Amino acid sequence: MEKVGVLMSYPMSTYLEQQLQTRFNLFKLWANPYSSKSEFLEHHSHSIRAVVGCAAAGADFDLIDALPNLEIVASYSVGVDKIDVGKCEERGIRVTNTPDVLTDDVADLAIGLTIATLRRICDCDRFVRSRDWKNGDFGLTSKV
Repeated sequence: MEKVGVLMSYPMSTYLEQQLQTRFNLFKLWANPYSSKSEFLEHHSHSIRAVVGCAAAGADFDLIDALPNLEIVASYSVGVDKIDVGKCEERGIRVTNTPDVLTDDVADLAIGLTIATLRRICDCDRFVRSRDWKNGDFGLTSKV
């Protein structure tokens, strides 16, 4: 039985590429032997059933239109800005992404940056590293 054809639209993590390569017939759009995207699609469009994209490159109208057997577009990112969702809906193609995967991390970083700004942690670090403490105190910062 022939493996399902998966088109990766943009370089992503090596691990992801290796896992897809193991399980599917992986086509890398950026690393194909053809001189153009249209020539590549001319040779492989009928064997591709899935597209894996990201925030940098997803699946636009032309790509979706060129893949007659496309069943799913999976985005390795939170948004679907680079996917023509309307065209996918029209053709009954499933669209997936990774919503909320970074929500907690973004919140943590926002809190950390707020504290760093109010307490002037980066300024204090520079003050100590430059040995300016020999010339006097840094001074008080804002309380969080």
